[in-house]
Amino acid sequence: MEDSTTPINIRLEGYRRLIDITRDLASTLDLNILLERIVNAAAFIANAEAASILLYDSTSQQLHFQVATNMDQPTMRGLTVPLAGSIAGWIVTNRKIVRTADVHKDPRHFGEIGQATSFPTKSLLGVPLITKEKVIGVLEVINKKGKEFSDTDEDLLCVLGAQAAVAIENARLFLQSDLISELIHELRTPLAALSTATYLLLRPELSQTQHDQIVNNIHNETLRLNSLASSFLDLARLESGRVRFRPSEFNVVELLNECIDIMKSKAEQEKITISKSGPEQEFLLEADRDKIKQVILNLLSNAIKYNRPNGSIEISLKSANSDLVMFFKDCGIGIPEDALPHMFEKFYRVRDSEGVATGTGLGLSICKQIVIGHGGSIDVESQVGKGTTFQVSLPRKARKQ
Repeated sequence: MEDSTTPINIRLEGYRRLIDITRDLASTLDLNILLERIVNAAAFIANAEAASILLYDSTSQQLHFQVATNMDQPTMRGLTVPLAGSIAGWIVTNRKIVRTADVHKDPRHFGEIGQATSFPTKSLLGVPLITKEKVIGVLEVINKKGKEFSDTDEDLLCVLGAQAAVAIENARLFLQSDLISELIHELRTPLAALSTATYLLLRPELSQTQHDQIVNNIHNETLRLNSLASSFLDLARLESGRVRFRPSEFNVVELLNECIDIMKSKAEQEKITISKSGPEQEFLLEADRDKIKQVILNLLSNAIKYNRPNGSIEISLKSANSDLVMFFKDCGIGIPEDALPHMFEKFYRVRDSEGVATGTGLGLSICKQIVIGHGGSIDVESQVGKGTTFQVSLPRKARKQ
């Protein structure tokens, strides 16, 4: 277990590769890409079967699996590790390294993770991720190939962990500043409208009709600000990885019927019919039901909002290999071809449709984050004047490597 068992040329090669890896970490500010690179690098330099990162939420005082080389992301995001009664929790609480040849002999071992992932853990090496005197998580490598983890492995992982903590914090700060600058830009329009409206209300020559109209405008802009703030927080949590998907098995047909019932009155107001084709029997999906419901409701809301009077919306389901595919087709105003590549960008709204309906410009970005977080994909096809079809593909079962 000591360095004497590791030839000096192997140790030097490990440090050389570590330098290359840390340079690579500094080259990206995309949090998801960064986390993937860190766990892959950790498994590589420690010659381990797997590696994982658990991020610490100081508000809830919980640890959450964020990324791992041996688990798919939808499965991983549903896993919470307690501070008390887990090795990772002990590492966070004590800010110390743990190295054990057999976790089953360690009373701190939290066995439920192995059961949930069907990945047996024997040996483990974990280091705290600390930056600016704050613990942000734990980096672990699991199951040393062929032997036990050594002092050299520990040294290498400590250096990687220190660099990784800084890189993760920088990525988070960049993400926050980027989102905040976009939010401030979007807030200017409704705030300017509110400022003008309140100024006009002070005018003595204002008629009652004008007064009522301005009050109505203030009410609408206030609702829009509230919706913008809520959507912004949803997106910020999704992009930073703080949203925890809670997978369960449910019948998608029942969920679609539930969503159609919710949107029925809104559709009837616009004289729009919603129909559904495909199987009526059980169509099971393993995912976070509430989040998938959020996606469906958003797509239905858009299909109503950008439809034409007496229009229609068709929802269909099909199986494609191990995936479930949902289609949402409307016969509305359509989307210009040059706008299609931007439909899932934050705050993007099609210029030609701005007079038709208003929104936060965040709904589709949130949908995309939810779908991708489940290992799926979302696409759009459209023709101006003919309508739009959104296609959502989701794995029916959580995929494991």
